[in-house]
Amino acid sequence: MGLEKDLPAGEQLLACFRPFIEHLASSTLSRKTIRRHVDNLWMLGGEIIRGLHYDPSLRKMPADRLLRNVIHEDGGPLVHNGSEEQQRSFDSTCRKFHRFLTQSQR
Repeated sequence: MGLEKDLPAGEQLLACFRPFIEHLASSTLSRKTIRRHVDNLWMLGGEIIRGLHYDPSLRKMPADRLLRNVIHEDGGPLVHNGSEEQQRSFDSTCRKFHRFLTQSQR
C-alpha cells in the first residue's frame, strides 16, 4: 500500500488517466487489450509515485506535467523490477497514451 501523502498525487494522476481509459473503452480494442493498457497505466502511476519519494520537490508539480516528463513518443520510464516483455508492453501503452495526450492538445 501507499502512503497517505501519495493520495493527492495519485488522485491527480487518475484524473489524467480517466479520459484515456474512456477513449480505450469506446474503441474497437478487445477487453483483454484494454485491461493490459489499464494495468500498464497503474504501473505508470506507481513509477511516478516512486519518483516522488526520490525527489519530494516533484510533489509540487501538477500531475499532467509529471506525466509529460516521463512518457514520450518512444515509451515510458524503466519499470522497476520488470521483465523485458513487461517493459515492451508498458512502452506500448505509454506511446499510445502520449499520442492521445498530444492529439488532445490540438
